[in-house]
Amino acid sequence: MHNLARYLIFFQYIGTKYRGVVKIPPHQLGHSGVQEHLEEAIKRLRPVNPVSLSVSSRTDRGVHALSNSAHFDLQRKNDKPFTEDVLVKALNFHLEEQQIRVTHANRVPDDFHARYCAQSRTYVYRIALGVTHHTLLPLTDWNLCWSLRNTELDIDAMHEAAALLVGTHDFSSFRAVNSDLPFKNPVKTMDVVAIQPGSSFAHSHFHRRLQFWELTFKSRSFLYKQVRRMTGVLVAAGQGLLSVSQVKQILDARDTLAFPQGMAAPAHGLFLKSVDYKESDLLFSQKPDITEDPET
Repeated sequence: MHNLARYLIFFQYIGTKYRGVVKIPPHQLGHSGVQEHLEEAIKRLRPVNPVSLSVSSRTDRGVHALSNSAHFDLQRKNDKPFTEDVLVKALNFHLEEQQIRVTHANRVPDDFHARYCAQSRTYVYRIALGVTHHTLLPLTDWNLCWSLRNTELDIDAMHEAAALLVGTHDFSSFRAVNSDLPFKNPVKTMDVVAIQPGSSFAHSHFHRRLQFWELTFKSRSFLYKQVRRMTGVLVAAGQGLLSVSQVKQILDARDTLAFPQGMAAPAHGLFLKSVDYKESDLLFSQKPDITEDPET
């Protein structure tokens, strides 16, 4: 079918009001995931094929994304495929009322898969220090970082603890107890576990007493809630609640029950920063012809 095209889209969202990125089961009335809204926007383009979006990276309720990705097939009746730019503009027109935006799109080969072709995923966790009460957090960072009363953290201890997590390990201790994927291989390779100063738009203008830090995690894949659990342990090391040797004991235990109860970081400070692919996987030999803007 010459007019059937597969697209990879990259999209961002503020996850506060969504029940995660994936579609919510029909019986959970009154809730929606980001996927529902993206699929509804695609349906507004009047495809003749059923709309089915395959998301590359799952994020939970309250977690945000600077760049998640997904693929879908789009067939138009008696029309040529949309160009990437036209597709992005059309989808964003229909997403205007949502806190979801498509940033760019690629026409990809018919056998491309957003999840399985991904080479790595990078998450960033944002922390604000010196927030004595949650109402003192700037509106520009509201629900976009974890606010702590601490005015400083032992960053050296955090670096030491982070170094323990780099490399290939069995991360069973960092998998959520209620994981719905207990069969998933707990051995993961952390390419990056880093801690660096962060920033805030409001910080430079009104809140100079607040200090921001960012924790970065990069791997091909992660276990359910692994990033939030790793963040919680690193912050605990910075607060002096855990020693570096205790962090190692938690990792070495390879047991989800060895993780200290209540130590996982909250969802609202977490961002999926990027999903990376090989450039060669994104190549499509026959570029779609230019079309007029779709009806909106």
